[in-house]
Amino acid sequence: MTRFAIIGAGIAGLSCADKLKSAGHSVALFDKGRGPGGRMSTRRMATSLGEAAFDHGAQYFTVRDPAFKRQLGIWANLGIAAPWPAAGTDAWVGVPRMTAIISHMAADHEVAWEHIVTGIVRRTEGWLARGKETDHGPFDAIILAMPAEQAAPLVSLHDFTMGRVALAARSQPCWTGMFAFAEPLSGMSAIVRNAGDIAWAARNSSKLGRTGPEAWVVQANAAWSQEHLEDSPERVAKLLLEMLAMAAGGHLPKPVAEVAHRWRFALSAGTGDGALWNPALALGVCGDWLLGPRVECAWLSGQMLAAHCIKAARLAERLVDVPIFSCRPD
Repeated sequence: MTRFAIIGAGIAGLSCADKLKSAGHSVALFDKGRGPGGRMSTRRMATSLGEAAFDHGAQYFTVRDPAFKRQLGIWANLGIAAPWPAAGTDAWVGVPRMTAIISHMAADHEVAWEHIVTGIVRRTEGWLARGKETDHGPFDAIILAMPAEQAAPLVSLHDFTMGRVALAARSQPCWTGMFAFAEPLSGMSAIVRNAGDIAWAARNSSKLGRTGPEAWVVQANAAWSQEHLEDSPERVAKLLLEMLAMAAGGHLPKPVAEVAHRWRFALSAGTGDGALWNPALALGVCGDWLLGPRVECAWLSGQMLAAHCIKAARLAERLVDVPIFSCRPD
């Protein structure tokens, strides 16, 4: 049994952990968030009309790969995933919120939430995940499941090739506004696409299982988000509300709740690598940025990396004199 540490408990990291655990390996996950979510997060806000919920990251996901289709079948049978016809015939969402899927996956693992890993260190006894106050480990192997911009400084000190791939993969930002209203927005369809600087807007409450007041998510396009990257959330919320009003014909009722969230690393075109793995160092990287900007790609990247890890572990078991997972400094 190999001891793995995975930094990042989004869908890529959890997918990798699922496959590693099913192969009999030990997995510990660390994530800086307060709980399951990542870019499949749901923001909940108290309002005078009750709690409003907004899927403010990934709005839905699609299915193309046969393996992911099988996994989706499991989630659908559990009642935590369902179609969202308003977004298209192939659109699926988590139920009762997008975080349902991530929460279900995380429940099967040891995840240390609110743990910021500032570095990874190779020692004779194994890999250490360096935290603000303490180190975690040792581990036989370490995996980074995070955006390219966050992975690059951690991995570059150990594998220049991996670091170069991460440095070349640039993500686009996205400002997202969340607005709750006392009444449905008249004359608005459930989905608005490419309206001025709005890349996407949706009536979140139109998704299966959602309750509470009329809730809208508005996501600006990458160019606008980059231009306003350092604006305050309060200013951005005001601007996004004005953009939604224009899409609605010029007038909206005053929202009962409003907030904006900046996704600094929202979308990546994908490098085509799938996953990165150095068997000599027992160091790996996974994430949607290595494959494509879809939830499915994040899940597949985690599966791909886990397959490399499992193969290396089996080889190490057969070739006892060739310690594939040795972490001795060069």
